[in-house]
Amino acid sequence: MNKHSFLHRHTLCLPIYSTALLYVFYYCISVFEFDVKIEPTSVPLDSFAQLILAYILYSISRRAWIFFILHALIMGVLYIGNPIKIAFFGGPLMPDDIFALRSLLLILSGWKFFALAFPLVALGGLLFLNFKLRRLHNYIGGVIGGVLALTVIYQPNLIVYPIDTYIGTKEWDQRSNYLWQGATIHTLLETARYFLVADKAPDVDVARAAAKQLLAQHPLDNTPSTEDFKPRNVHIVLLESFWDANNLKKVKFSQNPLSDDFRKLWKTADNSVALVPVFAGMTANSEFEVLCGFPVTKNTVKFERQLLNEVPCLPRLLADKGYKTVVSHPNVPVFWNRVNAYHRVGFQTYWSEKDFELDDINREFLGDSSLYRQVLGKISSTLESKAPMLDYIVTYFGHWDYPLNESRPPQITSTSKVEEVNGYANTTYYKSREFVEFVKNLQKSDPNGIIVAFGDHLPFLGEHFAGYVESDVLKNSRGEFSDAMYKTYVSTPLLIIDGQKGALKVGRLPLYQVPKLILGLLNMHQPTIMDYTMPPEKERVRPLTGLHFDEWADGQIQVCKAPPYSPECEHSLAWIEAVKTVSNDLFIGGQFTRPLLDKL
Repeated sequence: MNKHSFLHRHTLCLPIYSTALLYVFYYCISVFEFDVKIEPTSVPLDSFAQLILAYILYSISRRAWIFFILHALIMGVLYIGNPIKIAFFGGPLMPDDIFALRSLLLILSGWKFFALAFPLVALGGLLFLNFKLRRLHNYIGGVIGGVLALTVIYQPNLIVYPIDTYIGTKEWDQRSNYLWQGATIHTLLETARYFLVADKAPDVDVARAAAKQLLAQHPLDNTPSTEDFKPRNVHIVLLESFWDANNLKKVKFSQNPLSDDFRKLWKTADNSVALVPVFAGMTANSEFEVLCGFPVTKNTVKFERQLLNEVPCLPRLLADKGYKTVVSHPNVPVFWNRVNAYHRVGFQTYWSEKDFELDDINREFLGDSSLYRQVLGKISSTLESKAPMLDYIVTYFGHWDYPLNESRPPQITSTSKVEEVNGYANTTYYKSREFVEFVKNLQKSDPNGIIVAFGDHLPFLGEHFAGYVESDVLKNSRGEFSDAMYKTYVSTPLLIIDGQKGALKVGRLPLYQVPKLILGLLNMHQPTIMDYTMPPEKERVRPLTGLHFDEWADGQIQVCKAPPYSPECEHSLAWIEAVKTVSNDLFIGGQFTRPLLDKL
């Protein structure tokens, strides 16, 4: 064998060498650094799938050394990116995360920005520089890659059904899917599924049939109301990552993480709770629910691509009644597509980062006390004029990893071994104090205003739910949650203050039901899109990704994961499917269901 033949043979084997080497290397990092272990029985098929992709990439590559770097970057995204997300959020990377990438880059700074941006730029640049179509094997690899891409997009069932049949998928437990399928198989499968089950605008007959089904469950009372519409001010405050750390029963705090004043105020509401759609992130989905009155049912940010139309959400309904509608959030304005989303739901004014004096920064987050003070200054003239307004505030202070500035020295210590628990307890101590002070100041100038405040999601308390696991509040995998744990997973404090009447005792309320409640407090009884999401009788339904649960008045719940469903789950699932159809019609479709309300 001559030297040229030897080198040629070993060059052709390069994808085998790189796949084996990188798989072992990244697998070890995944297991020992992030405690995420792909099942050994899944490794052969997953690594074989990765090898096929490696040969496709190699066949269209100009240089072997560039191929190796590209392969290392791609496998790094799959086999390290997934464990990182699993450790932080409980689930692997999903196709919709591509759309969240832009938002993530907007808020990262310093080394964190470059740590994410450099691999992305390197990956794109090297793909461009290394691309080659000059020889037969280049074209063969290109054709195979193209056929695979077209199959994923246009015939995804050819990928989804065989893998679901022979390997299995639990839509409600993507962490387990990843462990049993492996990074390459899971990514290929979920990308194909993304195209298979993508939300589509329903046609007029389907949309109106679903709308009539929902309205028939709760016939609207057309009897004239004895009370007239009262245009009072409405103030809604989203409290970032706000939760009661006292629920960590096995942790002893040196003092209450929630201030005494807040706890007293919350107690007058009988410690009411919001059932939110997300955990530890994706704040915009909680915003969508509290503004538009429709539940989020999938692992996608509604503001990004599922809010294309101008819709009569709460801000637009009130604007049509003569309200001034303003939103305040001291973040980059385009984050989560908020510029477009806020306009489409009916806000007239959006005050973002550039509109605030950043005088109380906790690393990059403006403190709540400064935000509240500046908002009160901005809306004071409207309050004095007695013109009605919707004042919506999205706080920024409270994000992980819970930094504090010199004006907020740590006040609380704990027995927890999880670092984030201490930081979070001190953050909520200040958030709760500053919120109560804001309410006092606001009520001096607007005693009859309606004030709504809620936590958008539970906080991140360490990898694999560590802070929650420490107190047996959650398990380290969503697939192991008990029914009671699902309740905790989505439960945050909720306050609804009805002017001088005080706080309402609303119990455990899905967040998407809040807008209709607000309209009721204003005696606004005209038909609205919120009528479509009145829950089935005697139960409250909380949809989540891949599952939902029903909760009854006595606090009992039933988690509905997969068939065969109980009769109760079948009933609530039919309601969710009808709601999804109407939602797609209103927010991305032809809005054929709006005339049904206009006729009532």
